[in-house]
Amino acid sequence: MENYLTSAHTWSGSQKSQQYGNPGLSFMETALYQMPAAYADLTGNPGTGNITGIVRFYPIGNGLLVNAEAYGLPTQGKDCGNSILGFHIHEGASCTGNENDPYADAKAHYNPSQCPHPAHAGDMPPLFSCSGAAWMMYYTERFSLPEILGKTIIIHSQPDDFTTQPSGNSGAKIACGTIVAVH
Repeated sequence: MENYLTSAHTWSGSQKSQQYGNPGLSFMETALYQMPAAYADLTGNPGTGNITGIVRFYPIGNGLLVNAEAYGLPTQGKDCGNSILGFHIHEGASCTGNENDPYADAKAHYNPSQCPHPAHAGDMPPLFSCSGAAWMMYYTERFSLPEILGKTIIIHSQPDDFTTQPSGNSGAKIACGTIVAVH
């Protein structure tokens, strides 16, 4: 376990995290002490309340550390648990749309290799809304920073079923943000 992932990757982080081959510790140190290389400010569409949030992207190893936080998300009753919401990078460059779909210009999931869902490069883990708030961090090598700059991120109203083509039956687009580089 000591060499898990460390032989093929160069992780930034403290000597201690590198010494013990602990990429998880490097991920936390990166998120705590480094500026992200890119981010997307999330805003809810007018019909979904006051959703706000941010998604941050940190280059690390051969991939990216993705950190998302969102507030004002839909909630279910206390007895049924948390709302689970689809979360994807889309191929469009604009969080605009029309009366029927306020984020229609975000277009489809980012999928440069034309893979079936849920193997799109832009398919990300779902957000779990607890009392209207969600926080998540994960590591991915599905896309690079240059590939996603200018693309949009969407929060959907329903959970992704990870089966239905082409987009996991994840419901309406309820929040959107455009990925921009930090200067």
